[in-house]
Amino acid sequence: MNSKDSINPTNSKKTPGLYIHIPFCLRKCTYCDFYSTTAISAIPDFLDALFKEMGMYSHRFVSFDTVYIGGGTPSLLTPEQLEKILVRVRNNLNLTVTPEITIETNPADLNPYFLESILKIGINRINIGIQSFDEKVLDFLGRRHSVKEAISAVEASRKAGFKNIGLDLIYGIPGQGIGVWLNTLKQGVAFSPEHLSCYQLTLEGKTPLGRRYQAGEFSIPGDELQYEFFMKTSGFLENAGYIHYEVSNFARGNEHTSRHNQKYWNHSPYLGLGPSAHSFQSNQRWWNHRSLEQYLTAITGGNLPVEEKEILTMEQLQLEALFLGLRTSKGVCIQGFKNQYHYDLLTEKKELLIKLVEEGFISIQKGFLSPTQAGLALADSLPLI
Repeated sequence: MNSKDSINPTNSKKTPGLYIHIPFCLRKCTYCDFYSTTAISAIPDFLDALFKEMGMYSHRFVSFDTVYIGGGTPSLLTPEQLEKILVRVRNNLNLTVTPEITIETNPADLNPYFLESILKIGINRINIGIQSFDEKVLDFLGRRHSVKEAISAVEASRKAGFKNIGLDLIYGIPGQGIGVWLNTLKQGVAFSPEHLSCYQLTLEGKTPLGRRYQAGEFSIPGDELQYEFFMKTSGFLENAGYIHYEVSNFARGNEHTSRHNQKYWNHSPYLGLGPSAHSFQSNQRWWNHRSLEQYLTAITGGNLPVEEKEILTMEQLQLEALFLGLRTSKGVCIQGFKNQYHYDLLTEKKELLIKLVEEGFISIQKGFLSPTQAGLALADSLPLI
């Protein structure tokens, strides 16, 4: 990956975001397809490699205004280890004056000392993987925390001083009726979190839960029930004062939307560090080895741990920008899209756009092509226009 690979950059004026993948879990959740390992004894070796990888990118990006520490389970690291990561980030990669720094956490790991310590080192946004306030659902998902620990984690985070708390929740779980899900939403909203991510359960074939589903052990909600879950979720949270700003994401005001995640949706550049992490800059995308062993071997040998890369054509960039933009309530700026991707949506897709407006899936207002609430529910299909 060097300068000769680049064409006219489509995102060079946007400030990049930094993602750091911490690939460790005490145990794997049965539904999770993100890369992780339970070999936590390898954490010191991983950190050494991570710091070297940062150094390899020290001159490729000017600065970052968001950092997202994900996983895996980043809250398995000690505050001291997390502080070392952020010190290296500031020394090697340069952060802007007021960066958004997020950490993903498991409720079982959160105690006053940990929370107060990570707040002091500059982490100002915490995402807590609650998933459910129902014990049966937590057991089905293979989570290692209890409802009691979930409640305690949220309360302790607020008491420690966090002013930007996000809760992750999952719906569409076998046996979970709309009523059970709404109870979880009510419990979540009662804490007044600044952000809520509500994901529909997806089953990947290689996960334990995915294999059980393929074996016919249980069924998942059909399209109509999934649509009902989505619409009830959106309606409930909007009535509670939250903005439904992306398919799965809700914020208590625009100031609490995820600055980092929006980089993925608006085609901003981002750098991913750690095993399986993805990066994007100009017309290039690359991703690291989905293996801690291969990652460590590459770094030890003085090489970037890149498994593969791709150069995107203008047509691919157009489709991605449309797909990602239509996942957000803001939608796609028609003139901006034309300037950036040399494609006039209103001219090229006039008849189809009129049809989608008439059917209530999109709106065209103030220069934006935006999905309606019903359109957000079908966001994966809209870009096929």
